[in-house]
Amino acid sequence: MLDIQQIRKDTPGCHDKVFFNSASSSLVTQAVADKMTAYLLEEQMHGGYKVVQAYVEAIQDFYTQAARLLNCKDSNIAFSYNATDAYAKALSSIPFRSGDVIITTDYDYISNQLAFLSLKKRFGVQIIRAENRADNSLDIAGFEELIIKHKPILVAVTHVPTNSGLVQDVETVGELCSQYDILYLVDACQSVGQMVVDVQKIRCDFLTATGRKFLRGPRGTGILYVSNKILRENTLPLFPDMCGAEWIDSQHFKIHQTARRFELFDRSYISVIGFAETLKYINHIGIHRIAEYDQQLSQQLRTLLSKNEKIQVLDRGTQLSNIITLNAVSKTIAEVETHLQRNNIYYSVSKLNTVPITETTRKEQFAIRLSPHYFNTPDEIELVATLLETI
Repeated sequence: MLDIQQIRKDTPGCHDKVFFNSASSSLVTQAVADKMTAYLLEEQMHGGYKVVQAYVEAIQDFYTQAARLLNCKDSNIAFSYNATDAYAKALSSIPFRSGDVIITTDYDYISNQLAFLSLKKRFGVQIIRAENRADNSLDIAGFEELIIKHKPILVAVTHVPTNSGLVQDVETVGELCSQYDILYLVDACQSVGQMVVDVQKIRCDFLTATGRKFLRGPRGTGILYVSNKILRENTLPLFPDMCGAEWIDSQHFKIHQTARRFELFDRSYISVIGFAETLKYINHIGIHRIAEYDQQLSQQLRTLLSKNEKIQVLDRGTQLSNIITLNAVSKTIAEVETHLQRNNIYYSVSKLNTVPITETTRKEQFAIRLSPHYFNTPDEIELVATLLETI
């Protein structure tokens, strides 16, 4: 059992509101704020270069804690500024050519889709989107047929899309990619922190995550996981700098032997320090326990909302995440927002231009997204569900 009372004590931001917006940018702990403030004050007095020398162990702790969370080695971890930054660096390391195929899904992040379209425009890359079954799970047999037919250079799947609650079967896709020796990129920005994400079971070549969402880290932080296979093959980003590579002479350089070849020399070390503390906090509690508790909260909320005839829950899939998307049957999105705001409920709105491709066929232009997390309580779930009965 989680010590919810202690977790809430560690989270000052959860006391004066009901915060159901961890899928956007969650609440950092007091320890994270303290670490970052202390570091900034030292930089104020001594400058960044001097201070960073005293924090070598704390900076290394980021790699240690991230590796522990994802079940890999420190050498597989690179710091990034967000999930999109990590994703772009991974894509930049792939030598795309005209006619190359990327297989992805309809339930992908728009930023990722924009990157694919840019590759199509610049290099003539083809984009194939796998279909889903009637229950919205991936059609694995169909996915394998696409792999056999198109022989893609890359398979890219988003573990948990931005809304709809869906959890995609990234592990089975990973088995296919391993079987057919295809590069595999997983966007885990909405899953890392709310569920167990094991890169050994997923068998991915790259995995990206952000700090600000369910990990509860500072904004401007992210993780890029790089597999041993990629490292052994000396794959490198398109634009390494002197952090990722060593200058030899005017014609030669030597790349870093770990995933840090994907990093840049200059970064916000205050963010690295804060992110390390974030990951340490999660690992201390245990991601398995967090995942179990989060599922209890989301199941409780979905059960209560299913009894409310005024609410339409838009989630789909055989496995659902801690992201609950809904609309009111007879009220506008603005009216629902006003009702939530008056009662100090924090939420987010999913707009049509930010949702997965399949969502654009629906009549709803906007939807409310609720994303409780492990500092929330069953009483808060009851409160929000009751409030939505009175809209």
